[in-house]
Amino acid sequence: MSIRLYVGNLPKELERQELAALFAEFDETLTTKIITDRKTGKCRGFGFVTVKSEEQADQVIEKFDGFLFKETPLKIERAQPREKGSEEGEEAAPAASNGNRKKNSKGKKTAAPAEPESVQPDPRWAQELEKLKELLSTQTANS
Repeated sequence: MSIRLYVGNLPKELERQELAALFAEFDETLTTKIITDRKTGKCRGFGFVTVKSEEQADQVIEKFDGFLFKETPLKIERAQPREKGSEEGEEAAPAASNGNRKKNSKGKKTAAPAEPESVQPDPRWAQELEKLKELLSTQTANS
């Protein structure tokens, strides 16, 4: 069973061959993938490495987590499973996304509204909101 590892803190000017060469020193059978920006084609700062076993995953994490690569320390951990319906290149990076996305009328993905109990009013409008609530309660009481 293959294990997918998240590789974070990658430099923007990175090619897949460079990342593959780094991990080839460990094992030539590892596969690498860099997630790139659709418009610029540059690295979005993370990618994935696929290893063949749990033991190999532990070894890669131990060896390369914190490893300085092009003057930046790499962040390596087990990747979270892909969510259903996610597009290529929008895989869930650890703690990066809650999956609350939906398509708007133009087909673009947008953040879905949060749960009603977790919605907090904008502090800039809190006083105005309180006034409106009072007006509404007096109107309904008078009806």
